[in-house]
Amino acid sequence: ATPSGRNQVFLPACRPSKFIMSLFRHLKYATRTEMSVYDDCLTQSNNNADVLLQCITDSLQAGQVSNSSNVNDWFFIFAAALVFFMQAGFAMLCAGSVRMKNVQNTMLKNLLDTCGAALAFFSVGYAFAFGGQDTIQGNTFIGTQNFFMYNIPSYSFWVFQFAFAATAATIVAGTLAERCQMAAYLCYSICLTGFVYPVVAHAAWSNNGFLSAYNPSPLWGTGMIDFAGSGVVHTVGGTTAIIATFVLGPRKGRFYDSRGNPLPKPTPFPGHSVALQMLGTFILWFGWYGFNPGSALTISSPTVDNGKVASLCAVTTTLSAATGCVTALISKLLWEERQMGEAKFDLSAAMNGALSGLVAITSGCAVVQPWAAVVIGMFAGWCYLGGSSLLIKLRLD
Repeated sequence: ATPSGRNQVFLPACRPSKFIMSLFRHLKYATRTEMSVYDDCLTQSNNNADVLLQCITDSLQAGQVSNSSNVNDWFFIFAAALVFFMQAGFAMLCAGSVRMKNVQNTMLKNLLDTCGAALAFFSVGYAFAFGGQDTIQGNTFIGTQNFFMYNIPSYSFWVFQFAFAATAATIVAGTLAERCQMAAYLCYSICLTGFVYPVVAHAAWSNNGFLSAYNPSPLWGTGMIDFAGSGVVHTVGGTTAIIATFVLGPRKGRFYDSRGNPLPKPTPFPGHSVALQMLGTFILWFGWYGFNPGSALTISSPTVDNGKVASLCAVTTTLSAATGCVTALISKLLWEERQMGEAKFDLSAAMNGALSGLVAITSGCAVVQPWAAVVIGMFAGWCYLGGSSLLIKLRLD
């Protein structure tokens, strides 16, 4: 120790290996973990500097891998929590879009969606979607391992995928409002999350899926790029909703009178609370920051800069939603002004335009530039307006 109180390491006149041993003994500023690694390796090295250095290197690298795994697990859980919070958004949106007398029924359907999805995905859904993807070779129709979460490789990945499956089921809740029995709806929810959604997810995202970009031999050399689920989640939910709407038929008085005769003009059934609709829209938008950036799957990787990928996803998600909202609002305004000679801002068009922009950007959020997200959002807003008008012409409620 010098008079100033600082410790100094003196270079001894000896071989380099002895100098290294002396240097490690003077690392008084090392953390407790590092000193523990050093002490353990020192015991194993028998004062051999080369063995000591190799042991310390291997131990620190193993610790770094463990820390990286823990960070990725936490990233999965955090993203899954955001996606799961979208259930509240769907509930508020549905509650505000139905008549007051049907609010409780709609809320119960949203709750049953989550419960049915959890049980179905626990028992067979995950196994059909991703079971055995790390051990089975070649293309398969569905997974054949990890039923009831037996020998599941990652709990955090299960939670994340469950949140996606529950979202696919909840999309249908609003389309069947005010005219579906509770028992039938629970059966639908279990079937969708236990078999229908897992088959599609397996094809697009599993290592054994014939459409998957993760397949060792992907289709046409690239496979299907659906980064966060525009096709796997939203198209599955939307297609199911269209089929269910056709089977159930419209609400009484919507397109037909009490005798079954077509009405010359559809009867509007406005929701009872625009405030709840607006709250639901913002919650869904918020949850999409777990949906899209969370699909990066890892945030701590020594080889891939997934933090940058997740950041790009957040940017493109924001721009597409904003553009979809403005496009639908302005387009509806101009259309009604030309048709009726009076300009009127439609809040419903603005909210649904934003949601359409979010859905449209979900598949390519990680592979498009910000300017392209604006274009995608613009077309999404127009697609919403055209699709909504087409459904009314086809008398689909």
